[in-house]
Amino acid sequence: MKLITAVVRPEMCQPVKDALREAGINGMTITHVYGSGSQGGLRFTTRAGEIIIDELEKTKIEIVLEDKKVDKALDIIVKSAKTGKPGDGRIIVTPVEKFIRIRTETDEMLKESETPLEASGVKEE
Repeated sequence: MKLITAVVRPEMCQPVKDALREAGINGMTITHVYGSGSQGGLRFTTRAGEIIIDELEKTKIEIVLEDKKVDKALDIIVKSAKTGKPGDGRIIVTPVEKFIRIRTETDEMLKESETPLEASGVKEE
C-alpha cells in the first residue's frame, strides 16, 4: 500500500475530488495548509506599508491505496489539478507499513483470511 499526499491549489480541490470519486477512489483526507514554493508569496503595498505573505493557502489531499491503483490516481490528480502555472502543487508517494481501521480494529494490509495474530506468527488457542 502507498500513501499519496497531494498539495494543490484550493480551487482545484473539488475537481480533483470529483475525478477521483468518478474513478471509484472515495477514501481521502483533506486538510487546509499553508506553504511556499516556486510560486512565491504575495506583496501588497498599503498606506501603512508593504505587506508580505510568504506562505500561500493550499489544500492537502491524502489517500491510502493499493499499489496497483497508485498510477491511475496520480494521473487523475495531475490532470485535474494542473493549470500550467507555478504553484500547481506537488505529489508525494510513500510506502505504508500499517493501515488499521479503528472501527473494526483490522489491519487493512493483511490478507482477508489472516488475523493480526496469524500474521505475526502467533497461534491463537
